[in-house]
Amino acid sequence: MSWANGSRAVAMIDAKARFLAGEPLPSGLIPQVIARSWQRCVDRKVSVERKVGEIPTVSSGALNGFRERSSRLIRHAEPVMDQLFEQISGTSSVVVLTDAMGVVLHSVGDADFLEKTQQVTLKPGGLWTEEANGTNAIGTALIEQAPVSVQSDEHFMELHKFLTCSAAPIFDPVGKMLGVLDVSSNSDSYQNHTMALVRMSAQMIENQFFDAQAEDQIQIHFHVRPEFIGTLYEGIAVFSLDGRFLGANRAALVQLSLDRYQAVKRDIGSIFDLSLSALLEQSRFLPQPVIRLRQRNGVEVFARVKFGTSVSPITHLPIRRQEQQAKPAQPIAAPLTALDLGDPTMETAIRKAAKIIGRDIPLMIEGESGSGKEVFARAFHAAGPRAKGPFVAINCVAIPEGLIESELFGYRDGAFTGARRNGSIGKIQEADGGTLFLDEIGDMPLQLQARLLRVLQDRTVTPLGGTKSSPVDIMIVCATHRKLRDEVAAGRFREDLYYRLNGLFINLPPLRARADRQTLAISILRKIAGAGDEVGFSQEVLDLFRRHSWPGNIRQMANVVRTALAMREDEPEIGIEHLPEDFLDQAGEAIRAFPERNERELLVDSGRLEDVEVAAIKDVLRECKGNVSAAARKLGVSRSTLYRKSKRNAEPLL
Repeated sequence: MSWANGSRAVAMIDAKARFLAGEPLPSGLIPQVIARSWQRCVDRKVSVERKVGEIPTVSSGALNGFRERSSRLIRHAEPVMDQLFEQISGTSSVVVLTDAMGVVLHSVGDADFLEKTQQVTLKPGGLWTEEANGTNAIGTALIEQAPVSVQSDEHFMELHKFLTCSAAPIFDPVGKMLGVLDVSSNSDSYQNHTMALVRMSAQMIENQFFDAQAEDQIQIHFHVRPEFIGTLYEGIAVFSLDGRFLGANRAALVQLSLDRYQAVKRDIGSIFDLSLSALLEQSRFLPQPVIRLRQRNGVEVFARVKFGTSVSPITHLPIRRQEQQAKPAQPIAAPLTALDLGDPTMETAIRKAAKIIGRDIPLMIEGESGSGKEVFARAFHAAGPRAKGPFVAINCVAIPEGLIESELFGYRDGAFTGARRNGSIGKIQEADGGTLFLDEIGDMPLQLQARLLRVLQDRTVTPLGGTKSSPVDIMIVCATHRKLRDEVAAGRFREDLYYRLNGLFINLPPLRARADRQTLAISILRKIAGAGDEVGFSQEVLDLFRRHSWPGNIRQMANVVRTALAMREDEPEIGIEHLPEDFLDQAGEAIRAFPERNERELLVDSGRLEDVEVAAIKDVLRECKGNVSAAARKLGVSRSTLYRKSKRNAEPLL
């Protein structure tokens, strides 16, 4: 704590003591929102010395009822909470969701800090109103109906001084309070940007709630800057099929300069300088393009209109590509769950991805090269409503920079030297109705990032050398081995594109960090060998697979298994002798240090041939500094023989 912060804390403690004694608070020291809350606590006779056992909580049975009543809120909030926690993990923090009554419904956080917060009932079932817990970010946000930050000594009760909390309320489309999203941290590790993250996350939850609740209505997504359409910064206004205003998110109300009560009696024509029929005519294409709208106050915005499932293509507008308008069946996540082989990190990634299936939320996958990003992306595609559509993958780093633009966007005849006579539609248009997988998106050139952003905004693509745009309906899944936030900070990746693509972020662990390496190897073997081949691995091979660091990740394991399967011929089991020699060399580099000379003398003195052999192998391996190939040559045996002799010993040499 800095000297300035320390002196402020001392002054605040003194001011609170004087305030509790009946003196007025000094001007400028205490934020107004905190001062109002302290006064409410005094009026309600909340004790600053209240103990944990005196704080009310709800029973487990009652909690189930609260969770059931807020099930839709929980469903939309959980993936956002998981993503928020990933950004603050390791900072002694917990992410908390409450309902509109202050009952904690769900929480996720650092394990050590969760245990600490649970001691003050900041856990599911806890009640965090001001009446129960004094001044606190959740309870005060419920009353103020605005984002609130409460730091350390600003809490009314002494019990909560170790916390610094940031909370933002969550509203439904008609302005009803749904609950509060909160991040509570150890006051010593609080980050200044936490409140901004909480507010952004609350906005994401509200926007998802809008999309789900207004699916049978007309939604206008708008912003003064077109690149922000589809992001959490966009305004969303919802209208009935006859044009009456039904609701709007906070961003929309700010842009329209309206409050919810003023907007209730409005219709489309009184908010935008456009009639309902004209709006329907402009938005008759699917997917809807970005159009320009002028507000009645003269401000021009960019907008995309979404029509509910009840809008009739006959009575309202001639919707094109009608065959894609059938509401998708409930997605089945089986292809994703098939990737769950027992590793906890993978299980978490799969669970998160399953929650956004069919919700038009972009998926960003981060992981080392070869860690299975494309396999995960294909499973995500196969699990959703676009499974029957194409899955088109493009590696942004594998294609020369001069060709990637034509590969992505296509080209017309004669667009450049060497172009095909009839042109090419490009990968984006190939993915129409399905999923476009952009691998190594972090390596895409900056100028192409701008074009890709335009495609995602307009949902149309214009080929090189062409003037006519074609509408596209695609789901975007991206993957990268880079830290994209670092690339944005370094100016190598567009920030607006980053926020457009980063709907749900998941990180796939490297193979060396996975607990299911042996199970994964068996799964890979089954796929390569086919249903009719019952071949398996020897225990020695499985043990080696478990110990190996796998620098090439899953890609390396698949190649090792494929080669070993070819080498074993008709044998029922893959042994060490069937593994590729370069892999055995690599595994040998990880050899541990061997015991010193006195153990060798004991082995030789035993008189047993096996012990003498072990001593000789240890000596040569030590001389060759663990190089298995060199040791095998010196001993006059093959590397596989050296491995077999090692495994016969009670204590493996390799």
